[in-house]
Amino acid sequence: MKFRFYYSGIRVRDLKKSLEFYTKAVGMNVVSKGTMSHGGKWVHLRGKGSEQTLELNWYPKGSRFYTEYTTGEELDHLAFKVKDVEKAFKQLVSSGAVPAVSPKESKGTEVYVKDPDGIWIELLGP
Repeated sequence: MKFRFYYSGIRVRDLKKSLEFYTKAVGMNVVSKGTMSHGGKWVHLRGKGSEQTLELNWYPKGSRFYTEYTTGEELDHLAFKVKDVEKAFKQLVSSGAVPAVSPKESKGTEVYVKDPDGIWIELLGP
């Protein structure tokens, strides 16, 4: 199974304020944005000439992804594109990853494992 690194996601407390910072101060452009099934919001940003995407994530209290914000825990997750999400999930779990949200529990693209340090890794299909 080939894994192609796709983007880094960071958790933000105030999406509007963070979006203003990354677009105005850093000069990134909004590529896409949306609302998650649990009410959270996401925005994909990319700098001119870059293929790497930064995802800003805001989660409402009560969602399964919400935790109290603690400085130093801003990295939300890393995302990888794979040909077969279920196969990749099983492969990573058999290699020591901890299941976080299995394909059976998934709502849309919410399939995750945790790496040895507890960092969430999202698996995205084609």
